[in-house]
Amino acid sequence: MTNVAKIIRVSVSEAAKLFGVSTRTVRRAVAEGHLGYVVVRGRYKINFESLVKWSQGRPTVRNKLASTGIGQYVERWKIRNKLFSPNPKLVAQKDDEGAPTDGHPEAR
Repeated sequence: MTNVAKIIRVSVSEAAKLFGVSTRTVRRAVAEGHLGYVVVRGRYKINFESLVKWSQGRPTVRNKLASTGIGQYVERWKIRNKLFSPNPKLVAQKDDEGAPTDGHPEAR
């Protein structure tokens, strides 16, 4: 079995919502050949990788991503699982020499 990366595809309306632009903007990018896509049952399915590259190459789209797209929620994403979120007390700890430690005594 070959190791093939899974391709993520989204619809035009999903792409517009994720990036905070109109569906017309996404359709215009498809028509101009900026986005990779396939047609499934008469609907465009846009390659997510090409969508991200396109959005980062366009300052207007990049700004809308941050203000009206999915970027507006990033500040609110808080990791509550302590296995993946550092404890502020551990991060602020210092060892005897004054250098910051990662909170693990075994690492010294």
